[in-house]
Amino acid sequence: MKITEVETIPVSVPLDQRRMITSSRGAHDTSPFLFVRVHTDEGLDGLGEVSCTPRWSGEDSVTAAHVIGRYIAPQLAGQDPCAVARLTETIDAALVGHHFTKAAVEMALWDVAGKAAGLPVHRLLGGPTRARVRTKFSISGREPEQAAEIAAWALDQGFTAMKVKVGNGQLSTDLERVAAVRSVVGPETLLGVDANGGWSRAAARIAIGRLAEHDIAFIEQPLAPRDLMGMAQLRAHAPIPIMADDAVGTPEDALAVVEHDAADVLSLYVGMAGGIGPARRAAAIALAAGVGWTIGSNLELGVGLAAHIHFAVSTPGLADDVVPCDIISPFYYPELLVAAPLPIHAGWAAPTEEPGLGVQLDLDRVAQYREDR
Repeated sequence: MKITEVETIPVSVPLDQRRMITSSRGAHDTSPFLFVRVHTDEGLDGLGEVSCTPRWSGEDSVTAAHVIGRYIAPQLAGQDPCAVARLTETIDAALVGHHFTKAAVEMALWDVAGKAAGLPVHRLLGGPTRARVRTKFSISGREPEQAAEIAAWALDQGFTAMKVKVGNGQLSTDLERVAAVRSVVGPETLLGVDANGGWSRAAARIAIGRLAEHDIAFIEQPLAPRDLMGMAQLRAHAPIPIMADDAVGTPEDALAVVEHDAADVLSLYVGMAGGIGPARRAAAIALAAGVGWTIGSNLELGVGLAAHIHFAVSTPGLADDVVPCDIISPFYYPELLVAAPLPIHAGWAAPTEEPGLGVQLDLDRVAQYREDR
């Protein structure tokens, strides 16, 4: 079997305005993506997905399509798509960076390999270590009363774990928002906060002392992503587990975080890592260092979500009991643009047993949201 074409499809999907996330990194009401389809001479094709919000990924759909067409597709032409590890090395050698774009192509290769073998991707990766993963809901950094309303909605859906966005305004408002959410969800709900690097060192130290009053289970990315020394100092005196998120992308990033003793938990993304394989290498670094890891989110669509689930259930060291995963996009988008719904529910997500990633595009819906139509 040989690769004949790498197709790209840009789409833009609106977010539900009622739960649209606002954080220290800003907000957007529409999410752009680039679907990738790797075609073969045997009629099998594989799907991948690029998250294309530059504020988050640093990559847009025009750039991603150009990189694929100019640098990646020529390297893949005529190659065996099932040689995923070798082709990943080839792609990495073709250009530096562009991790989300590379991840989409790698996802598509895994999808073809799984279809060719008649196996879901998590079985190609060694089989499941668990049947499903625990998930949490993310509450926008809005005014305290609005955040409390969103929390009440999430509780009614069935979520037993949540996080609150902080760090996008005054610390006093952050603390009021957390208090308002805790008052709604009660003491039984696991509750964390996510600053997206928006606090200064001084603000973070003050916040940690005050957050303990609200039984906060974890603090996600309290300081700027590259302030690993500050993170380490904060963690050394914090009574609450510290999670690195924006600071972790590639396996090299994971190594830097654990070498600095900067986090108790790493938040990993298939897109930020550059693919399922690199994300598993980052997880192995965490596991070897005795650090937990969980799944972060760029609010992926159905293809990206499927990749995250296969990665999560097949890779040792997932600490979803400490920090549940952010596999929650169906609660934010009207459409995931896949033909059949994924087994994602309030509080948990599971893989399908269909070959490959187990998803197919809903081409009619894709056409509706396509950017270049």
